[in-house]
Amino acid sequence: MCQGSRLRVVCLAGPSDAGKTSLVERLVPRLAETGRVATVKSIHHDIEIDTPGTDTHRHRTAGAETVVGVTPALTFEVTTRGKRNPPDPDDAESLLESDDPEIRALTSSLERLARCGYDTVIVEGFADAPLPTVLVGDRDASAVGGTVVGRGDDPIDELVETIRGLDKLDASTDIAEHPSDEPTE
Repeated sequence: MCQGSRLRVVCLAGPSDAGKTSLVERLVPRLAETGRVATVKSIHHDIEIDTPGTDTHRHRTAGAETVVGVTPALTFEVTTRGKRNPPDPDDAESLLESDDPEIRALTSSLERLARCGYDTVIVEGFADAPLPTVLVGDRDASAVGGTVVGRGDDPIDELVETIRGLDKLDASTDIAEHPSDEPTE
């Protein structure tokens, strides 16, 4: 049962093809050595992640807001509430403070992951989020919404320790309520 409420969150921000996903692939196994890790990826264009004609796709197109598929090896969830129409907040105070639907959608996802007991979440994209941020590529610190805590070309051991040392957030309040500090290098 999902019931946790605090998790460590770090954002990876940089231009396309800067190496964000490659860095995620290097960070996840290292961070997973000491706890549960989830990732959230910002996608800026519509994609179809459920094969048309399958039962789960048919459930969704029939009008289900959320469809959960359980296979022998994987469980997946498809929800119709993305960036354009994020879900209602769990805590009205936390999400309604942000008018940005992208940040509201991210906050809702982080709340769900926190309730499920994840320890660390790596967010790829969402550069405007007021989260501790690792800059990847030639992104400037002034172009992100959070405090810069590292760079993608820092040694992996240093990045892992930096992330492990981040304060855990109360996902239902900290993300939306606290404006970011001035980004620093």
